[in-house]
Amino acid sequence: MLNCRKNLSAIVVSAFSAACLTIGIVTPASSQILPEVWGSVGTQDDDISYAGGVKWTGFALEVGTGKEGATGGDFLAFFPFPAVSPYIGVGAYSGDDFFAYSGGLHFSAGRVIIGGGYHSIRGINGKLGFKF
Repeated sequence: MLNCRKNLSAIVVSAFSAACLTIGIVTPASSQILPEVWGSVGTQDDDISYAGGVKWTGFALEVGTGKEGATGGDFLAFFPFPAVSPYIGVGAYSGDDFFAYSGGLHFSAGRVIIGGGYHSIRGINGKLGFKF
């Protein structure tokens, strides 16, 4: 029994060390370092929605208006990949639906950002922006 605990402890320590080493080696992709700004247009239930956002170091704030004039903001978290940055987000909006969630992709082409996603209040949307 004692030998089994020693082996389990060694495995846990090895796995933890490997995880720390991997996290220490991985550096942010260029698509995550430079600040970005974008505008977004979408549709939800025949209503047009608009938004604007700014991203820096893998996180973003986005403000917009959605169905029936609901206005609010979202906090987005991006995952660091070189040319494409998937994101997920949560937000708060006025109107009938207070809580919002979203997800999508940003593609980097030089200094131009092209993207698309889904937002629970603003619907399906397309994004166009640039890096500084």
